[in-house]
Parts: sequence; structure tokens; C-alpha cells
Amino acid sequence: MPPPDDTTNDGRARRRLLVSGVVQGVGFRVATLRRARTLGVAGWVRNTADGRVECVAEGAAAAVDELVDFLRVGPPGSAVRDVAASAEEPTGADGFEILADRGPA
Repeated sequence: MPPPDDTTNDGRARRRLLVSGVVQGVGFRVATLRRARTLGVAGWVRNTADGRVECVAEGAAAAVDELVDFLRVGPPGSAVRDVAASAEEPTGADGFEILADRGPA
């Protein structure tokens, strides 16, 4: 699936991603944090109550694309089944963090 067309005039992109498969309890969030910081991508990552990992990534479009490529494979021990991506307007986010798990709605 090609990435959404979410690049702004200044070359920044922001995407919300939902990763499904074996993605909890395998170091997925920490690996995502490390990769995002290495790439200079801002945003956050957290576990969801339904067993997926949710991530918001913002930064240079090429760097966001690279993080999405990483999420499609995941760290050792994970087994990514699907990554659903949607474009959002960049907000000027700075830094990347792991948020508390998202509990039941």
C-alpha cells in the first residue's frame, strides 16, 4: 500500500499508524522510539487495548517513510500482519515518546 499523500510544502509529513500482529510484549515500542529518534522523527507510540500498537510520526517526509518501513517489519520477535496509515496535518511536534497504554474505551 503506498503511503498517504501527506507532505506539506515544507516537506514535512504526519501519519497515524496502527500496527497489528504480534506487536506487544516484544519490545516494539522501545524499538520504534529508538528508530524514530535516530531518524529525527517526532511523535509517540503506545499499545492499544485490542493488541495493536498505535504510532503518530511527524517529520521530514523521507524520514517518516523510513519509520513506516521499519514498522512494516518490526523488531526481532515481532510478526507484523498489517500497518494501517492515515495522513494528518503536521502540528510542529517535537521529540518522540512512549505514551501510557491505551485502555478500553
